[in-house]
Amino acid sequence: MVSISGRGIERLPRRVDRPPVSDEQSTPEIPEDERLVLAAQDGDRTSFGRLYERYARMVHGVLLAKVPVQDVDDLTHDVFLRALHRLATLREIGKFGAWLAAIARNMANDYYRKAVPEEAPIDEAPGNEANPPATAADEDYPARVLDVIRSLPEAYRETLILRLVEGMTGPEIAARTGLTAGSVRVNLHRGMQHLRAKLSPQPGNQPEQEAL
Repeated sequence: MVSISGRGIERLPRRVDRPPVSDEQSTPEIPEDERLVLAAQDGDRTSFGRLYERYARMVHGVLLAKVPVQDVDDLTHDVFLRALHRLATLREIGKFGAWLAAIARNMANDYYRKAVPEEAPIDEAPGNEANPPATAADEDYPARVLDVIRSLPEAYRETLILRLVEGMTGPEIAARTGLTAGSVRVNLHRGMQHLRAKLSPQPGNQPEQEAL
């Protein structure tokens, strides 16, 4: 950001009707993500590549919460291709993350519309309450935990995967997806309650039933 030194200002004759320039009056710097979006809209593929690096985990996590694991990588690539082709239509550049997350969710919905009839969405898959509790010593523990997360309500499922699988912090999840920080905190807290209850089912360890 261009600034003017204090000594330079002092050497200029001041007029009564023009207040001295101060840092508070300077134009605020555009956030990096918004600068990258603007550059990408102008055709800069390097800037779009930077956006891919910054948002790939978020897109991957959103898809992982919705579609079969084996198809997530290919669909992540497809989401960014769709975003690249539609980037010129994005008017609110500060909401790029929320816009990209919406594309990922829509593509997951498209996946099931194109899938064979017997391939049901994840939320319709049967729960695993009959399975024995998973422990960290189990060889397939990470896969079982992921299966349990993917059986939770969608809001908890997505935020838990972004946090526990993709390694994003709560503030990162909020910034990347466009959710409020409060919503992310609530979803993570309640989601962890449900996850613990399903991994170690014990009397009195079940979360309270939520109103629909």
